[in-house]
Amino acid sequence: MTEETPGFEEKPDVPSGADPDDAEPKAASEEEAAPAGDASAAVALGAELDQARTALGERTADLQRLQAEFQNYRRRVERDRVAVKEVAVANLLTELLPVLDDIGRAREHGELVGGFKSVAESMETVAAKMGLMQFGKEGEPFDPTIHEALMHSYAPDVTETTCVAILQPGYRIGERTIRPARVAVAEPQPGATTVQAEEAEEGAADDKENGGPEEG
Repeated sequence: MTEETPGFEEKPDVPSGADPDDAEPKAASEEEAAPAGDASAAVALGAELDQARTALGERTADLQRLQAEFQNYRRRVERDRVAVKEVAVANLLTELLPVLDDIGRAREHGELVGGFKSVAESMETVAAKMGLMQFGKEGEPFDPTIHEALMHSYAPDVTETTCVAILQPGYRIGERTIRPARVAVAEPQPGATTVQAEEAEEGAADDKENGGPEEG
């Protein structure tokens, strides 16, 4: 019969070379590791969110730039379309100017009658609807930007270079001149300005003398 030693308690077997403290439960260390893992996951999630926001901002900027470029392209295409249309209309009407000149001469000579008159007036109406405007009148000051002087003379009754005859009317479309008015111009007679000034001074002197008080 075996005798048991009083006060002796059995201890769990511990592997040789191991610290007895290693045998304690690992629940505490696992509980400490769990919060650390959650913090790392939150940091990683925040970094991914920042990257997504940065990418979204870049894509938004790209989209806005593309929209601006497209709007500029549309405006440029519309401007070019209008310019091409204006050039085409101007070229067409320029080719019709000799015909309009013939119609004008026929009207001046009283030859615009019958069916020819109806056709001519219809053509002039269509040209006007397309924006063609005629200009050039006798008596208006000569403007080298819209007039072409084919004849030159002097006249005592003009005070500046003046269009005294319209040889061919000018035409414009809007602000664009497609043919200047071909005119005969007259300039003041050489010395006429001086003579007129002297005559005006003499007239003023006479008026002053005649209107002054009579001597008693």
